[in-house]
Amino acid sequence: MIPLRITVLADNCVATRTTRGEHGLCFHLALGTRRLLFDTGQGFVLEDNAHALAIDLSAIDTIALSHGHYDHTGGLPLVMAAARAPVTVHLHPDALQLKYHVGTSSTRSIGMPEAAREALTRPACRQVRSREPSEIAPGLYCTGEIPRSESSAEPTDTFHLDPQGKEVDPLRDDQSLFFDTPDGVVVLLGCAHAGIMAILDHVRHLTPNRPIHAILGGMHLGHASVLQLQGVIEKLQPTMPRLIVPMHCTGPRATAALWAAFPEACQAGGAGAVFDFNVNQGSF
Repeated sequence: MIPLRITVLADNCVATRTTRGEHGLCFHLALGTRRLLFDTGQGFVLEDNAHALAIDLSAIDTIALSHGHYDHTGGLPLVMAAARAPVTVHLHPDALQLKYHVGTSSTRSIGMPEAAREALTRPACRQVRSREPSEIAPGLYCTGEIPRSESSAEPTDTFHLDPQGKEVDPLRDDQSLFFDTPDGVVVLLGCAHAGIMAILDHVRHLTPNRPIHAILGGMHLGHASVLQLQGVIEKLQPTMPRLIVPMHCTGPRATAALWAAFPEACQAGGAGAVFDFNVNQGSF
């Protein structure tokens, strides 16, 4: 087994008085001697929070991107500039698409910022674009593209690939990280645009006969109705995870509903929160 410490470097709220929040998400993973990031937040609080938490961004050797939105990729330039050795960046090819949120009165770009795109082209960056599941560090896996079905779909905002709002973005680039522990599989979510149950179904397919032990990250349920939330909770109950950490885009109403339904399992996230696990190697 390999010890893994997960530290939240960016989230919408904070867990310590020395960190700052932003609308975004970034996990730091200290896996044995390896140092990885899952997403990079917007980049506004990344450097200060890393300093406050005694995390050395120059030691990062691997970054996995959950998808191509600005609040998960904006910190790429900072990390690439700080890196003292080449950094491998895992991403779905569609993460590089232009992305927009088209509202009734305004349109805004929500894709990867130009500076982040430029950072990916630097000589010190090694891109690995893939739609398939892959092991990105010993015992640590990326789900790759999540299979979708109508029965597993969860509520989400509608995003587009064009500023006119004519081409819906299916967000095929949405992916998660997972790893096995003695207690079961742990799943790290970016925004869960594919739907939390679709993600868990895919992870279960990739990790046969292993229970889901923990779910941490953004669940994108901020606009879910009460009925939709009840449906998500009913689907989660047979899974009975021992740890649930709703973060980022989960939304206050959904977070409250999850805490009410799983009071013993839910814990708070926020920048500065720390979670320790032991990772089984060579499980799948």
